[in-house]
Amino acid sequence: MKKIDISTYINKIKLTSCIMNASGALCTTDKELSDLLNSSSGAIVTKSCTKKPRKGNIKPRYFEWNIGSINSMGLPNLGIDFYLNFFQNKKIKKPIFLSISGLSIEENFFLIKKANFSKKITAIELNLSCPNIKEEILGNNLYKISDFLESIFKFNKKPLGIKLPPFFKEKHIKNISLILNKFPIIFVTCINSLPNGIFIDINKENTVIKPKNGFGGIGGLIIKPFALSNIRKFYTFLRKDISIIGCGGISSGKDIFEHILCGASAVQIGTQFIKEGISVFDRLKKEFIIFLQKKNYSSINNFKGKLKNFQ
Repeated sequence: MKKIDISTYINKIKLTSCIMNASGALCTTDKELSDLLNSSSGAIVTKSCTKKPRKGNIKPRYFEWNIGSINSMGLPNLGIDFYLNFFQNKKIKKPIFLSISGLSIEENFFLIKKANFSKKITAIELNLSCPNIKEEILGNNLYKISDFLESIFKFNKKPLGIKLPPFFKEKHIKNISLILNKFPIIFVTCINSLPNGIFIDINKENTVIKPKNGFGGIGGLIIKPFALSNIRKFYTFLRKDISIIGCGGISSGKDIFEHILCGASAVQIGTQFIKEGISVFDRLKKEFIIFLQKKNYSSINNFKGKLKNFQ
């Protein structure tokens, strides 16, 4: 049987598997990160970290149903020093993406500068899209993001990518792409959860999460069409050396195929990872390989970005 290669590159960073975790999904604590180190994931993405530890929003702040999830976590994390120290003395066999999400532009500068000193951090994923904090989502402000990136690349030497919020109009994706194309960004991750959703317990006639009066970010299978559309549009407008990491609605090998067909170089698993645990990477890897065998593809490069329009 033909050998199937699901390795990939994020710009020049080699991943032995195109499947990794999404920031926020079981990647906060010592045990969770240790499990990821020993898993078959192609890379590790840390929880989006801040300068100091954060408890996050009041519980309950996460809820799942059959086709989706809602959360208003509020960036609970153990602070950047924990994540940098965790990897310091570990034997690392896969790329480490440090996700950062400062609560101000100044805090992001501090976090990026600190990450630059760590030899164990392969790349930075700058989260400009968390919908569950009071601060402005910087990824939605084109003027601020341009000035912000210009300041960052005056000192940043690490490979850096940006986790983006979902966009719903082509002109917005085109405009943000025109800005990103001006800077030495190596990847974008899209999409983060859809903001300001609500889910109702009809028996109790109330919302299912407590923060923000029940409003939260929507993830899981239900958001897959939005993720695919963002990936496809960004693949059209971004420079070809800016890789796309697809995120949103992946629960099967077929879903991974769809993300890559639209133009993603790799994928991140969030809701399904929380549902299923660390074994999800073995299952998805197996399903994806079987799916490619049926399609007679030997590598993701055979079909990446080759989505055809209806004929």
